[in-house]
Amino acid sequence: MTSEEEDSANWQLWIALGFIALGIAVIVRMVFPPTSPSIHEDRIDRENKPEPIVGAFAPDVNLLNLDQEKIQLRDFIGKPVMLNFWATWCEPCRVEMPAIQDRYEKFSEEGLVVLAINAAEPQKDVETFKNELDLTFDLLLDPVADTQRLYRIQGYPTSVFIGSDGIIQAIHFGILSKARLDHYLSQIGLSPDE
Repeated sequence: MTSEEEDSANWQLWIALGFIALGIAVIVRMVFPPTSPSIHEDRIDRENKPEPIVGAFAPDVNLLNLDQEKIQLRDFIGKPVMLNFWATWCEPCRVEMPAIQDRYEKFSEEGLVVLAINAAEPQKDVETFKNELDLTFDLLLDPVADTQRLYRIQGYPTSVFIGSDGIIQAIHFGILSKARLDHYLSQIGLSPDE
């Protein structure tokens, strides 16, 4: 056998082995499908979820509060809602919480719902934070940050204001001043000036 014939035979062997390996991979994938979505499937899944943008219907939240009660955003259709994404280590979050608590106390009888969604921290840390600041609205645990990803949170604090129709009216990145908070609350049907 000449050198050229030997090279050709080797290439044919490698091509045949490649096809056999590909066939085995396809069969294995069919018999043992992946348990988690591929990057492509995950991208498609995210694209099918509602966009967390002003004017869009707010994506549902399904988390536990500190009492281990299940809280779902869809249960509050008909009420104005403020979602606040925060972390215990976030100093601006700590600074704005008293103003949020004040407005919650003022407007809870008018239906205001405040859901403060924590950044995947231990429940003990969240409870300590709540007690230090005497917060009475629901602090929700997002243990694997699914809701953070769903709302595409890039930093803390971030607040989302949702009208009683379930439509996002405003999204605010960063600390909220009292005046700015009142402005957003007026956009979801509350009148802070009264």
